[in-house]
Amino acid sequence: MKKIELNVTGMTCEHCVAKVKGALEGIEGVTDVGVSLEKATAWLNAPASVSPDELVRSVVNAEIGRG
Repeated sequence: MKKIELNVTGMTCEHCVAKVKGALEGIEGVTDVGVSLEKATAWLNAPASVSPDELVRSVVNAEIGRG
């Protein structure tokens, strides 16, 4: 497992935080997901098989900041 921190721009409310958290938790093998609206970051533990691109794609697909 590797600990990863992502910068997440575009979050405007706790609804966005929930979308990001749900998107990351939906990736197989990802655990211990946390998201901070104030710091605009997300952190998690992921197996080596999970690529950073997969994490970013998941957050982008969550369409944060759109309601």
